[in-house]
Amino acid sequence: MPDNSNIDPSHLETLDRDLGRLSTLELATGYVSRPLMGLGLALMFVVFAALVAALIFGQADNRLIVVVAAAFGAYMALNIGANDVANNMGPAVGANAMSMGVAIVIAATFESAGALLAGGDVVSTIAKGIIAPESMGTSGAFVSAMMAALLASALWVNVATWIGAPVSTTHSVVGGVMGAGIAAAGFGAVGWGQVSAIAASWVISPVLGGLVAAGFLWFIKANIIYRDDKIAAARKWVPVLVGFMAGAFSSYLALKGLKKIVSIEMGNAILIGIVVAVLVWLIMIPIIRRQSASLENRNKSLKVLFGIPLIVSAALLSFAHGANDVANAVGPLAAIVQASATGDFTHAIEIPLWVMVIGALGISFGLFLFGPKLIRMVGNQITKLNPMRAFCVALSAAVTVIAASWLGLPVSSTHIAVGGVFGVGFFREWDTERRMRKAKEKMPGLPPIAPEERRRRKLVRRSHFITIVAAWVVTVPAAAALSAAIFLVIEGVGG
Repeated sequence: MPDNSNIDPSHLETLDRDLGRLSTLELATGYVSRPLMGLGLALMFVVFAALVAALIFGQADNRLIVVVAAAFGAYMALNIGANDVANNMGPAVGANAMSMGVAIVIAATFESAGALLAGGDVVSTIAKGIIAPESMGTSGAFVSAMMAALLASALWVNVATWIGAPVSTTHSVVGGVMGAGIAAAGFGAVGWGQVSAIAASWVISPVLGGLVAAGFLWFIKANIIYRDDKIAAARKWVPVLVGFMAGAFSSYLALKGLKKIVSIEMGNAILIGIVVAVLVWLIMIPIIRRQSASLENRNKSLKVLFGIPLIVSAALLSFAHGANDVANAVGPLAAIVQASATGDFTHAIEIPLWVMVIGALGISFGLFLFGPKLIRMVGNQITKLNPMRAFCVALSAAVTVIAASWLGLPVSSTHIAVGGVFGVGFFREWDTERRMRKAKEKMPGLPPIAPEERRRRKLVRRSHFITIVAAWVVTVPAAAALSAAIFLVIEGVGG
């Protein structure tokens, strides 16, 4: 056995320092390489989508155009997964109802299922009146406009994800189509009535989502949390709330998520929701009774009762999102494919299966590679969420979309969900102030709260609020300006 008694202690200290430096270098290398690995995998997926398009179109004359468009569509799908999906999963993760890994698996599964099973309705970004396709003149100009719209909207969503702002990908695509249409055919090509309705949704969506979420939270606080016997109140009202959630999501999916499988009118969708709500309410009564049997009479115990309903609601939101918003990624791509192959760009555009697969896979990859940043921001950094508050946000998303559809109001699911988070946070601020005023009325001798302490007690981070609202406001004009510039470049190169 070697004798270490004669080793100079300073040599050991030097060795320890060197090992420490190596360990630090290893950690730093891993930290730097993780984003690069994500970018590398994303680039591989974009190349994969382009190769699929090249194989499908073989030696066709339009192959190069479709290959480039497929790469742009894959890039857009990655960005939708990185940004939009956070709105569905963020509240559940922030409330600790599920881990980040579980959330990503559930979201990727249900987003893909929604896209492939219930997505693929005719492309609506053109047909809804954003621009008049016939104003494009030629199929070549139309293809250039759709290419510009696709790339511009993807770039804008990428920028929004980078700054940590959840934005509407639908609005991004609308802005892209509008900007390219103006550059190609002038301001007369744009359906300004539709654009005005979309601009109105900037205000309508978050305000409605926030008010509905705050209303549900008020109901839970008044009827469960502030009761003396919280467990007895929960046994009465949690089955009702879960049943209402199930009914709302049934109507939501019937209206928004199953259009390809079967067309359901509003009245029938609401009737389906009522039937499902009653059945789930009856099923949940004995389940909640068993779950609450050993719970203590305190607020923390109530979180257990909302965990599973919250996970289910997040999954259903992901399914409906995949069914509806995959067209944002692949709609312009499908339009390019049809216009390039047939020259027809004025009629409804069907989305081919291979295009839908690119959209579904791209959303899943984008969520897996880049989604955690926005999930953490929505779930943790705007306001503090628990299962009850997150449940209110998820329920608000379904109820608000149904109400808006019934009233004919234009809304954005992204704005509704994030507005719900803001609504919950601002309601808690208001409720805290109200209770403090009541306490002061009962005890007039209490000292006033200092302004610094009052600011510290704000439950919604104003910096995130300002950043997100600003990103919402500039999404359509920013995407439009970017798209117009890209269209002029494409036309200049092509010319």
